[in-house]
Amino acid sequence: MLKNNEYFDGQVKSIGFETQGDHCSVGVMAAGEYKFGTAAPEKMTVVKGALIVKLPGHVEWETYSAGDSFEVPGDSAFEVKVVEPTAYLCDYL
Repeated sequence: MLKNNEYFDGQVKSIGFETQGDHCSVGVMAAGEYKFGTAAPEKMTVVKGALIVKLPGHVEWETYSAGDSFEVPGDSAFEVKVVEPTAYLCDYL
């Protein structure tokens, strides 16, 4: 079953799905700045483009490019800056 998600007035769109008991989503972020809240821990992998990310408890921003991933704890929030449209995969841990 596929679930369509849209955030920030359509600037971030994703399709959620389940595979082998794991919950995931794939999506695209348009250029902009976003703050995402998490319920469960997440692993974000950049598929195409780049995300500039400020993780919870961190002072510095870090850039993640295609093939890079980062983890975000549950019940937290992280900030993202996107310079060009960027595709990602989110695994809910």
